[in-house]
Amino acid sequence: MKIICNTVALTDACNNVQRAVAAKSVNPALEGICIKTTEQGIELCGYDLEVGITTMLDAGKAGEGGIILNAKTFCDMLRRLPAENVTIEADDKQRCTIKSGDTEYHITGMAQDEYPDLPYVMGGSPVVLPQAVLKNMIRQVIFAVSTDESKTVHRGVKFEIAPGHLSLIALDGYRLAIRREEVEYSGDEMTFVVPAKTLSEVIKIMDDEDGYLSLNLDGKHIVFGLNGYQIVSRLLEGHFLDYGSAIPKQFETEVKVSTRDFIESIDRMTPLINEKFKTPLRCVFADQSLNLYSNTTLGSASDRIDAVITGPDVEKGFNSRYLSEAFRAIDSDEALIRLNTQAVSPACVFPISGDSFFYMILPVRLPNENG
Repeated sequence: MKIICNTVALTDACNNVQRAVAAKSVNPALEGICIKTTEQGIELCGYDLEVGITTMLDAGKAGEGGIILNAKTFCDMLRRLPAENVTIEADDKQRCTIKSGDTEYHITGMAQDEYPDLPYVMGGSPVVLPQAVLKNMIRQVIFAVSTDESKTVHRGVKFEIAPGHLSLIALDGYRLAIRREEVEYSGDEMTFVVPAKTLSEVIKIMDDEDGYLSLNLDGKHIVFGLNGYQIVSRLLEGHFLDYGSAIPKQFETEVKVSTRDFIESIDRMTPLINEKFKTPLRCVFADQSLNLYSNTTLGSASDRIDAVITGPDVEKGFNSRYLSEAFRAIDSDEALIRLNTQAVSPACVFPISGDSFFYMILPVRLPNENG
């Protein structure tokens, strides 16, 4: 097998495919990129048995075949090649020569038949979505995905697709994030849960411009098609929490606040907050202002920002990181915080108008609370 292709194009493709390569595995093939010739050019593949990324590249080629090359070694070599084009040649003993200009490497690979097959997804009509929209939606919920190994299904983002609507939902037992968008879709309603790990890799390949991507799925796997790449992933199975029943139906107090002002105020409190001891940030909503207090073993701090408050005064404690991550995900200049006076009632965050996002954060018991 002999391949000649553009060095930059191959380097970029390998860097993206490498995202799905296992960092360490009992199967050395999973630590490699599989390269094989096809009628269209060459196919590159990375796969760790959970997520697989493939792409095709135009290339001059002689002979049919393929080889598995250690991803880290191969990508490091490609980044250092000096010439516009690179030649890759492998014999039947998997001895591989990589040459570009006056630079030449010799490495030993593995036979392509040692590489596992990616799942074949045979779904119906694909769902087509704007890349920039979906990228932003994922960014605005993925921070709330659970990291608890025992809650497998909550380690992903739930997609709810219905005619004209797409919703993404993430939760971890302490907070809930929902992002909604109107989309051009007229097919059947679908719900499925995609691992956060997969979505983290997908958004790295997404465009911020006007490109589109396709989603195709069967009962156990999903394929994202975008920018010349196919990203296949298993779907998460299990009972996703009935989040709707956890959302309060009524609120006593509504607070209109500047998104930036609130983020900056939280930031001013964090130098004294030790995440290890889970010290809550005290938030007092009263007198048309939001007052923040931090009192820890390191010291104390207070801050105040303006707010427009309707309803009775409310005082609650929250995890400062949860508050910060929710408000950093908001694109609008202002947001509404709705609360109830009960100690265990969550804070719910809404847009000023519409329902494009929703965040819910459970309170943390303050030190002086009884019971």
